[in-house]
Amino acid sequence: MATPSSGSQNPLGGFTKAIQNLMSNLRNAFLTFLVIVLGLLTFYTVEPEEAGVVMRFGEYVRTTDSGLHLKIPLIETVEIVPVERQLKQEFGYRTMRADVETAYRKAGYEDESLMLTGDLNLADVEWVVQYRIHDPYLFLFKVRNPEQTLRDMAESAMRQVVGDRTVNEVLTVGRAEISLRVQELLQSLANEYETGIRIEQVVLQDINPPDPVKPSFNQVNEAQQQRETLVNQALAEYNRIIPRARGEALQTIQQAEGYAIDRVNRAEGEVSAFNQLYQEYVKAPEVTKRRIYYETMQEILPKIGNKIVTDENGSSVLPLLQMQMQQKKEETNP
Repeated sequence: MATPSSGSQNPLGGFTKAIQNLMSNLRNAFLTFLVIVLGLLTFYTVEPEEAGVVMRFGEYVRTTDSGLHLKIPLIETVEIVPVERQLKQEFGYRTMRADVETAYRKAGYEDESLMLTGDLNLADVEWVVQYRIHDPYLFLFKVRNPEQTLRDMAESAMRQVVGDRTVNEVLTVGRAEISLRVQELLQSLANEYETGIRIEQVVLQDINPPDPVKPSFNQVNEAQQQRETLVNQALAEYNRIIPRARGEALQTIQQAEGYAIDRVNRAEGEVSAFNQLYQEYVKAPEVTKRRIYYETMQEILPKIGNKIVTDENGSSVLPLLQMQMQQKKEETNP
């Protein structure tokens, strides 16, 4: 019987070696996969606008800021909460596409926006609540569904505030006051329920009467605008006429006061002059009378014009008149 030579290859040995290499490669691949999985379960990243809430078997452990962090694999879990991002909830409509031309949808959300005012009218109020999560622990652990709770509180607060006002206030002048009041009331409720939410702003997007009564409301608004226009025109006319009348009245009063002062001063001067003259007359009656006569004649004679003085025997004044006329012509035509 022949025996194999020592230089021939053993096929079983080659197969065993191949199996060993395959097992080694599988073991290395498994170890690599295990390291990757452990790395993914151990390391986690928190973005700049977020906070990580670490829980161990569902119990709160700690809160981590933005960056790369470690956790115990399979024991600790992380919930990422956007604490620096402004969030919003829409009521009465939904934004379907936010782009250059934003698309909205209102169908199916009328129950959120249709509400009763204080004077028993209906108003269709669309609004937005903008908020931030300032306490991740309260947001995750104090309320089971904080976002739905916030929506319910916002709708309740808006209905309460609108229900305290007339439909005209809601549609026109009361919008800013309603927004501010809803924001204050909603923040108070959020603090009371410990939701960890800070209300940034409540924005009234659009307020309209219901479709069946829109024409009547439009007519009322036009009448109110016309009334305001007439009132403004009347006020403008009032502001134009009244100040002028007041100025004229003040001018008349000042003229009358000036005339009165002038008359009083003149009267007082005349009385003073008369008293002085009377005192002189008492001292020398004849001299005073003659002086008065001379002064009076001195004042009157210049106003008479041409004067002719003749004696008792003057027979004719014609030559004298001719001389005066000739002298006057010479003065006129030199």
